[in-house]
Amino acid sequence: MTITLTLAPELEFKLKQEADRRGLPPEQYALEVLDKNIADADEHVTVDARERAEKLAELFRQWNEEEVDESEALDDDFFRRLEENRVAFREITLPE
Repeated sequence: MTITLTLAPELEFKLKQEADRRGLPPEQYALEVLDKNIADADEHVTVDARERAEKLAELFRQWNEEEVDESEALDDDFFRRLEENRVAFREITLPE
Protein backbone atom coordinates (compact mmCIF):
# COMPACT_ATOMS: atom_id res chain seq x y z
CA MET A 1 0.00 0.00 0.00
CA THR A 2 1.22 3.48 -0.74
CA ILE A 3 0.25 6.38 1.49
CA THR A 4 1.24 9.98 0.89
CA LEU A 5 1.58 12.12 4.00
CA THR A 6 2.02 15.86 4.25
CA LEU A 7 4.23 16.59 7.23
CA ALA A 8 4.65 19.89 9.00
CA PRO A 9 8.16 21.25 8.35
CA GLU A 10 9.18 20.73 11.98
CA LEU A 11 8.07 17.08 11.93
CA GLU A 12 9.78 16.46 8.60
CA PHE A 13 12.99 17.93 10.01
CA LYS A 14 12.79 15.74 13.14
CA LEU A 15 12.05 12.64 11.04
CA LYS A 16 15.04 13.26 8.77
CA GLN A 17 17.28 14.10 11.73
CA GLU A 18 16.40 10.91 13.63
CA ALA A 19 16.63 8.76 10.49
CA ASP A 20 20.11 10.20 9.78
CA ARG A 21 21.16 9.54 13.36
CA ARG A 22 20.15 5.89 12.92
CA GLY A 23 21.67 5.62 9.44
CA LEU A 24 18.34 4.91 7.77
CA PRO A 25 16.41 6.51 4.94
CA PRO A 26 13.53 8.60 6.34
CA GLU A 27 10.91 6.34 4.72
CA GLN A 28 12.33 3.21 6.37
CA TYR A 29 12.61 4.90 9.76
CA ALA A 30 9.00 6.16 9.48
CA LEU A 31 7.82 2.61 8.71
CA GLU A 32 9.70 1.23 11.71
CA VAL A 33 8.19 3.89 14.00
CA LEU A 34 4.68 3.19 12.73
CA ASP A 35 5.11 -0.57 13.03
CA LYS A 36 6.44 -0.34 16.59
CA ASN A 37 3.77 2.10 17.75
CA ILE A 38 0.90 0.14 16.24
CA ALA A 39 2.21 -3.11 17.77
CA ASP A 40 2.61 -1.37 21.16
CA ALA A 41 -0.93 0.03 20.92
CA ASP A 42 -2.36 -3.45 20.20
CA GLU A 43 -0.47 -4.93 23.16
CA HIS A 44 -1.64 -2.10 25.44
CA VAL A 45 -5.27 -2.65 24.47
CA THR A 46 -4.94 -6.41 25.02
CA VAL A 47 -3.32 -5.97 28.45
CA ASP A 48 -5.82 -3.29 29.45
CA ALA A 49 -8.80 -5.43 28.39
CA ARG A 50 -7.38 -8.46 30.22
CA GLU A 51 -6.87 -6.42 33.41
CA ARG A 52 -10.44 -5.07 33.25
CA ALA A 53 -11.81 -8.58 32.71
CA GLU A 54 -9.85 -9.90 35.69
CA LYS A 55 -11.07 -7.07 37.94
CA LEU A 56 -14.66 -7.65 36.82
CA ALA A 57 -14.37 -11.40 37.43
CA GLU A 58 -13.03 -10.71 40.94
CA LEU A 59 -15.91 -8.34 41.64
CA PHE A 60 -18.47 -10.93 40.54
CA ARG A 61 -16.71 -13.57 42.66
CA GLN A 62 -16.94 -11.28 45.71
CA TRP A 63 -20.62 -10.56 45.07
CA ASN A 64 -21.32 -14.25 44.65
CA GLU A 65 -19.70 -15.02 48.03
CA GLU A 66 -21.60 -12.31 49.94
CA GLU A 67 -24.47 -13.41 52.10
CA VAL A 68 -27.61 -11.55 51.20
CA ASP A 69 -30.42 -10.80 53.59
CA GLU A 70 -33.38 -11.18 51.25
CA SER A 71 -35.58 -9.04 53.47
CA GLU A 72 -33.27 -6.13 52.67
CA ALA A 73 -32.64 -7.08 49.06
CA LEU A 74 -36.25 -7.32 47.96
CA ASP A 75 -38.53 -4.41 48.63
CA ASP A 76 -41.98 -5.50 47.49
CA ASP A 77 -43.30 -1.95 47.53
CA PHE A 78 -40.49 -0.83 45.22
CA PHE A 79 -41.20 -3.58 42.69
CA ARG A 80 -44.96 -2.96 42.88
CA ARG A 81 -44.45 0.72 42.09
CA LEU A 82 -42.03 -0.15 39.33
CA GLU A 83 -44.61 -2.40 37.68
CA GLU A 84 -47.32 0.26 38.05
CA ASN A 85 -45.23 2.76 36.13
CA ARG A 86 -44.12 0.55 33.28
CA VAL A 87 -44.98 2.03 29.91
CA ALA A 88 -46.04 -1.40 28.62
CA PHE A 89 -48.94 -1.49 31.07
CA ARG A 90 -50.25 2.01 30.43
CA GLU A 91 -53.38 2.40 28.39
CA ILE A 92 -52.73 4.23 25.18
CA THR A 93 -55.36 6.77 24.18
CA LEU A 94 -55.25 8.12 20.66
CA PRO A 95 -56.72 11.53 19.82
CA GLU A 96 -59.98 11.32 17.92
